[in-house]
Amino acid sequence: MNPSVAYFSMEIALEASIPTYAGGLGVLAGDTLRAAADLELPMIAVTLLHRSGYFTQRIGPEGVQYDEPARWSPEERLEPLDARLEVHLGDHRVRLRAWRYGVEGVRGGAVPVYLLDSDVPENGPDCRSITDRLYGDGPVARLRQEAVLGLGGIALLEAIGVEVDVHHLNEGHSALLAVALLERGEDLEAIRRRCVFTTHTPVPAGHDRFAEETVREVLGPGRMERLREIGAMVDGSLDMTRLALAVSRRVNGVSLRHAEVSREMFPGREMDAITNGVHVATWVSPPFAELFDRRLPGWREESANLRHAIGIELDEVEAARGAAKRNLIEVLHARGRPGFSADRFTIGFARRATAYKRADLLFGDLDRLRSIAARHGGLQVVYGGKAHPRDEEGRAMIRRVVEAARGIGDDVSVVWLEEYDMALAGILVAGVDLWLNTPRKPLEASGTSGMKAALNGVPSLSVLDGWWIEGCVDGMTGWAIGDDPRAPSDPAGELESLYRTLDEEILPTWRDRPEAWAAVSRWSIALNGSWFTARRMLLQYVQRAYSR
Repeated sequence: MNPSVAYFSMEIALEASIPTYAGGLGVLAGDTLRAAADLELPMIAVTLLHRSGYFTQRIGPEGVQYDEPARWSPEERLEPLDARLEVHLGDHRVRLRAWRYGVEGVRGGAVPVYLLDSDVPENGPDCRSITDRLYGDGPVARLRQEAVLGLGGIALLEAIGVEVDVHHLNEGHSALLAVALLERGEDLEAIRRRCVFTTHTPVPAGHDRFAEETVREVLGPGRMERLREIGAMVDGSLDMTRLALAVSRRVNGVSLRHAEVSREMFPGREMDAITNGVHVATWVSPPFAELFDRRLPGWREESANLRHAIGIELDEVEAARGAAKRNLIEVLHARGRPGFSADRFTIGFARRATAYKRADLLFGDLDRLRSIAARHGGLQVVYGGKAHPRDEEGRAMIRRVVEAARGIGDDVSVVWLEEYDMALAGILVAGVDLWLNTPRKPLEASGTSGMKAALNGVPSLSVLDGWWIEGCVDGMTGWAIGDDPRAPSDPAGELESLYRTLDEEILPTWRDRPEAWAAVSRWSIALNGSWFTARRMLLQYVQRAYSR
């Protein structure tokens, strides 16, 4: 019998219209739960209810990102629970209520998701706003949220009478659940036997740290001393990743390369690798869903069936690709971009806008890019993604792309689409001809957007980092930028590789050898689409992390 699991995540992408996620971490969490429902695993999830969401993105003509609250009505989408909870944070007794959302599987299974909400009349204004906005402003607000997730999450399980075998910490945000278990009389070794931890980033800024004065204010001196005893107070601050490591029996990175990097970051700690995957039924576009229904029966229930895509006729793959691309072009026209055409080669790039993702690398030499585009009938580049409101480098990245787009000329059309969400992502990953990814090595823990593209026959052109080291079969599933995944990033060399591969291999194949291009699309589905799935990923968690 499979172990029962409580999955804790600060953000979960349930639907595009429920703004409780910021990007890749939340989308992965949602895909994990959708796969659990498909597999009918005994899993529940705990997260926070963000009434103002992350934010609604607007981009001005100069490329300036404007952030607005993403207001929505939980009452219209979620089921309220009668249970009332409270957690003690410093001098405050914070009351909480919970809401429930059901993630449904393809065979009738369901995973309940519980969203904790501090916006209740019994709280003062300061406490009512704790859960309001995903990744709240400032360290005090952030630690309060993480305390509500961890401490409040355990209180919720207790209130609804649910006992689980495993607590899965999706990133370190929920690690304070161990403190809640200690306060309920469990010893540290017993807690370790029941906790597993997935770390998602090799970027130091992605590991939350809170100064002692913040910890004392939010959690109180007693809890701070307990955290010190566990070994989570490091150099005068609470390190949430160190806390999660200290209280978990199994730890994993999210790709083979990321696990290697994480072992270097945390020497002496065993680190497994379970490479991320995406939920197939969610990310396969309608044209390919219709094709797979005809040619690969049962693909929704058993995503490994996609390996048989190699037997689909190339003209059928081309037809589905053409339909998905026309759908994207229609969306671009509706968004005021009438100059985009289904006849031009189209590149997609969409992910969180931050410095190490290097969204502007493609524009490193505008004269050369213009020359390449002119030789091959023009290029179109479609961008999407949000910069964190306090990430000035990420916001500047959007401005640089928009500025380059204005000055590049008629042979290269560029757009940065506002408010990139699940719905727009599904259209974009399926509708472009090539998925571009240019992170600075080794900072891409995994990435999943290229996996979604592969499901729809879209090959990648990517730096060899994260999942692409495992997924790249050069010339079959896509192409590599550079040739050594362990060499430090060399921007000039990577730009040269990008341009040369685009000019000499990719564009000539797309323009002059349509059957060869359709074969690459088919290989992308059969090799990467069939393997980099949430179903495969979750079964590996069951076998290697959840089971003792």
